[in-house]
Amino acid sequence: MARLFDAYIIAKWTAAEGKKLGEQTLWIGVAKRDVRFRLYTETHNVASRTEGEAMLENLLAEHRKRGDRVLLGLDFDFGFPAGTAALLKLEGRPWDAMGKFLSTNIVDKADNTNNRYQVAAKMNRLMTDQPWPFWGAPASQAQRWLTTTKPPEGSGSDIPEFRATELAARKLKLPPHSVWQMHGAGAIGGLTLVGVPMLRRLLDKLGTSAALWPFGTGWRELGEDDLTSINTLVVEVWPALFKATRQVSADGVKEYKTQSEVRAAAEAIATMDDEGKLQKAFAPPAGTSSEDVAKVENEEGWILGIS
Repeated sequence: MARLFDAYIIAKWTAAEGKKLGEQTLWIGVAKRDVRFRLYTETHNVASRTEGEAMLENLLAEHRKRGDRVLLGLDFDFGFPAGTAALLKLEGRPWDAMGKFLSTNIVDKADNTNNRYQVAAKMNRLMTDQPWPFWGAPASQAQRWLTTTKPPEGSGSDIPEFRATELAARKLKLPPHSVWQMHGAGAIGGLTLVGVPMLRRLLDKLGTSAALWPFGTGWRELGEDDLTSINTLVVEVWPALFKATRQVSADGVKEYKTQSEVRAAAEAIATMDDEGKLQKAFAPPAGTSSEDVAKVENEEGWILGIS
């Protein structure tokens, strides 16, 4: 069975304010093949989201020139728990409506300063007029609609804490992270708020040469015929799904943990493709209802590799 992709790019994004390199910063891992079709990997570390976005554009342009088809994986939530767009009274397809809302409200500057906490508070005000469902902020960012700690048990109980993909991860004994958590260990909320606008800008620039899974492709097994007209497929990933061992270079330099995660994820997905297992990874788990398929395709999204 022929491989679907020629290269695999995994980006571990950041919501940090201030420029920084090293651990827990923005890393991009690339697995690609040399002239003899042997897979090798490289990693890149950049100090800001602006630089990261530019690097992704440059890497994709480079592979387009080579005639490569690329799988691009990003490590933030592409969607929100079902019902979020309705709570915000947004019109249209939920995923698209949420993306437009965030793109309009998020301000993310070249020096990494951003207004993610203010936007989370605004969304709380619009959804519940209470300091939930988003929660968690540094003391300096706390206010009426966003507190430093998780709301009392039962607050916003009618709003799902997790998407279906996180619930599936829990069944696999993987610790799920809620998009509503903005601060502290495991927080994914701020990452999503700054990540989705970047994703939309990238898709706008790539145009019809790219597709977004599962929103633009359907939640189903994908084969060569489904990808003929595109050179970039963008997917949501969770690098921690793939076991990463920190490598040591010939001169004794050990990888950063985050660096090893993007490298290992790119290599693991490349191996899945080589073994003919990647096609089925795009499909829903057996027994998924048509209602859940529609929910994932239109609002929530799914993490590649969660089955």
